[in-house]
Amino acid sequence: MQILGVLTPLLRHRDDLGEILTSRCRLQDGDIVIVSSKAIATVEGADFDETTVTPGKNALSLALRCKQDPAFTELIIRETERMHGSVVGTCPSVLLTSLKPDGLKTGRILCPNAGLDHSNVQAGHVIGWPFDPVRSAKALRQDLMKRSGKRIGVIISDSCSHPGRLGVMAFALVCAGIDPMRNDIGTSDLFSRPLQFTQEAIADQLATAANAVMGNAAQSIPAAIVRDHGLALTDFSGWVDGIDEEDDLFRDAFVKNT
Repeated sequence: MQILGVLTPLLRHRDDLGEILTSRCRLQDGDIVIVSSKAIATVEGADFDETTVTPGKNALSLALRCKQDPAFTELIIRETERMHGSVVGTCPSVLLTSLKPDGLKTGRILCPNAGLDHSNVQAGHVIGWPFDPVRSAKALRQDLMKRSGKRIGVIISDSCSHPGRLGVMAFALVCAGIDPMRNDIGTSDLFSRPLQFTQEAIADQLATAANAVMGNAAQSIPAAIVRDHGLALTDFSGWVDGIDEEDDLFRDAFVKNT
């Protein structure tokens, strides 16, 4: 499998992302294009100007607790509410949010600051996810296939951290043209024992592999092509579902003993 980073100029609002990507790489049939959620949000103009925000009482209280700028905290609260979520924890500089965006069928998305970030956006602004990531992924996929004449899959990703692990990885928000999961339950292991629980998080695995090439700083590589992967492209488009809390293996891991 090959993972090929796509170097681009600095992206701006109203840039034609499909034209930029296809002008800098030659897509092949079956390629999966991993694109940073922040790159798509940038060209769609989905950033927020902190200087126009008046924090409410809840934002002022939470900002004091986690040492954030109150305007940033207010924007986190608004995005959390927009995605039917709640603030479930605090730590220095971060609110842990649990989100249930429209279209997410199972589980919730646990992420810091409702996906908002000060990185790779102009001073005084913050940027998060596209307002409708599923629509964005479908539109980009259709555009790339039209321009290239090839059958393409698209995954929109974001960087994140995971409980108990140091450092940043990535996860897939939405997919278009590829199933995000592969169910291996019932298949045999090396000793012919059937697997009982294993489902491969294909989209998340590809997102993390691509993130190693794309980076999160000034690399200016907002997309990567996954090639020769051996995976089937499909007609799937939608959010990558999670797991309900009662079925989550880690649900009690961080509950403090009283």
